[in-house]
Amino acid sequence: MKTIPLLAISFLVAILASTIGIISVQNAAPVSLNFIFFKSIQVPVGLVLAMSISAGLIVAALLQPLWNISDSQGSRAKFPANSEESDTVQY
Repeated sequence: MKTIPLLAISFLVAILASTIGIISVQNAAPVSLNFIFFKSIQVPVGLVLAMSISAGLIVAALLQPLWNISDSQGSRAKFPANSEESDTVQY
């Protein structure tokens, strides 16, 4: 059963890599990033996309354990459902 999720992830990574490759070939002109007063060196668009996606994946991987910790501490149990205001019917 673990084969299908791994295959899907591999397929998505392949599509992502192909998309970055196509976009970087079509936009080969170098760009520079501006942030407030800082200006970066000129780098190709494909490199900017690859670095941005890599940074996003790393941040998501680092924050995922924090999301799991907040879910496991019973954060949903703090607000019990009121039977008078609930739209479910008990039989």
